[in-house]
Amino acid sequence: MLYVTTPTIAGHDITATLGFVRGSTVRAKHVGTDIVASLKQMVGGELKGYSSLMAGAREQAIDRMLDEAQQLGADAVVAVRLETSSIARGASELVAYGTAVKLDASQR
Repeated sequence: MLYVTTPTIAGHDITATLGFVRGSTVRAKHVGTDIVASLKQMVGGELKGYSSLMAGAREQAIDRMLDEAQQLGADAVVAVRLETSSIARGASELVAYGTAVKLDASQR
Protein backbone atom coordinates (compact mmCIF):
# COMPACT_ATOMS: atom_id res chain seq x y z
CA MET A 1 0.00 0.00 0.00
CA LEU A 2 1.26 3.46 -0.84
CA TYR A 3 1.71 5.97 1.97
CA VAL A 4 3.04 9.48 1.60
CA THR A 5 3.47 12.64 3.66
CA THR A 6 1.96 14.76 0.88
CA PRO A 7 -1.79 15.44 0.48
CA THR A 8 -1.73 13.93 -3.04
CA ILE A 9 0.16 11.18 -4.86
CA ALA A 10 1.87 12.18 -8.10
CA GLY A 11 0.38 10.34 -11.06
CA HIS A 12 -2.69 9.19 -9.12
CA ASP A 13 -6.13 10.73 -8.74
CA ILE A 14 -7.86 10.29 -5.39
CA THR A 15 -11.44 9.16 -6.00
CA ALA A 16 -12.63 8.81 -2.40
CA THR A 17 -11.58 9.79 1.09
CA LEU A 18 -12.25 6.93 3.48
CA GLY A 19 -11.25 8.60 6.72
CA PHE A 20 -8.66 9.07 9.40
CA VAL A 21 -6.43 6.09 10.21
CA ARG A 22 -3.83 5.65 12.91
CA GLY A 23 -1.51 3.17 14.49
CA SER A 24 0.41 3.45 17.71
CA THR A 25 2.79 1.63 19.97
CA VAL A 26 4.24 2.26 23.42
CA ARG A 27 7.82 1.26 24.05
CA ALA A 28 9.85 1.20 27.24
CA LYS A 29 13.59 1.46 27.56
CA HIS A 30 15.57 -1.63 28.56
CA VAL A 31 17.83 -1.45 31.62
CA GLY A 32 20.80 -2.78 29.62
CA THR A 33 20.27 -0.13 26.96
CA ASP A 34 20.17 2.54 29.68
CA ILE A 35 23.54 1.41 31.06
CA VAL A 36 25.20 1.47 27.63
CA ALA A 37 23.57 4.83 26.85
CA SER A 38 24.86 6.32 30.12
CA LEU A 39 28.39 5.28 29.25
CA LYS A 40 28.03 6.55 25.67
CA GLN A 41 26.87 9.97 26.89
CA MET A 42 30.27 10.45 28.52
CA VAL A 43 32.11 10.18 25.19
CA GLY A 44 29.37 11.30 22.81
CA GLY A 45 27.95 9.69 19.71
CA GLU A 46 24.82 7.92 18.59
CA LEU A 47 22.83 5.97 21.14
CA LYS A 48 22.29 2.97 18.85
CA GLY A 49 20.14 1.05 21.31
CA TYR A 50 17.65 3.92 21.44
CA SER A 51 17.85 4.47 17.69
CA SER A 52 16.98 0.82 17.13
CA LEU A 53 14.15 1.00 19.67
CA MET A 54 12.59 4.01 17.96
CA ALA A 55 13.06 2.55 14.45
CA GLY A 56 11.14 -0.54 15.53
CA ALA A 57 8.43 1.60 17.10
CA ARG A 58 8.05 3.65 13.89
CA GLU A 59 7.71 0.53 11.75
CA GLN A 60 5.15 -1.01 14.10
CA ALA A 61 3.05 2.17 14.26
CA ILE A 62 3.12 2.52 10.46
CA ASP A 63 2.19 -1.14 9.99
CA ARG A 64 -0.77 -0.72 12.36
CA MET A 65 -1.90 2.42 10.52
CA LEU A 66 -1.70 0.58 7.18
CA ASP A 67 -3.65 -2.38 8.62
CA GLU A 68 -6.43 0.01 9.66
CA ALA A 69 -6.42 1.59 6.19
CA GLN A 70 -6.59 -1.85 4.56
CA GLN A 71 -9.64 -2.71 6.70
CA LEU A 72 -11.34 0.35 5.20
CA GLY A 73 -10.48 -0.85 1.68
CA ALA A 74 -7.94 1.92 1.06
CA ASP A 75 -5.39 1.94 -1.75
CA ALA A 76 -3.18 4.51 -0.03
CA VAL A 77 -2.73 6.77 2.96
CA VAL A 78 -1.95 10.45 2.38
CA ALA A 79 -0.78 13.21 4.71
CA VAL A 80 1.03 10.69 6.94
CA ARG A 81 2.54 12.10 10.11
CA LEU A 82 4.49 10.61 13.01
CA GLU A 83 4.41 11.92 16.56
CA THR A 84 6.01 10.75 19.75
CA SER A 85 5.38 11.61 23.36
CA SER A 86 6.66 10.54 26.72
CA ILE A 87 3.87 8.90 28.69
CA ALA A 88 5.81 7.61 31.69
CA ARG A 89 9.37 7.65 32.95
CA GLY A 90 11.28 5.55 30.44
CA ALA A 91 8.31 4.90 28.13
CA SER A 92 7.24 6.66 24.94
CA GLU A 93 4.29 6.40 22.62
CA LEU A 94 4.75 6.69 18.87
CA VAL A 95 1.71 7.40 16.69
CA ALA A 96 1.46 7.24 12.89
CA TYR A 97 -1.64 8.79 11.31
CA GLY A 98 -3.03 9.96 8.01
CA THR A 99 -6.02 9.87 5.67
CA ALA A 100 -7.03 6.62 3.95
CA VAL A 101 -8.02 7.09 0.30
CA LYS A 102 -9.12 5.20 -2.80
CA LEU A 103 -7.20 5.79 -6.03
CA ASP A 104 -8.42 5.80 -9.62
CA ALA A 105 -8.20 2.11 -10.60
CA SER A 106 -7.03 2.94 -14.13
CA GLN A 107 -3.87 4.58 -12.73
CA ARG A 108 -2.75 1.77 -10.44
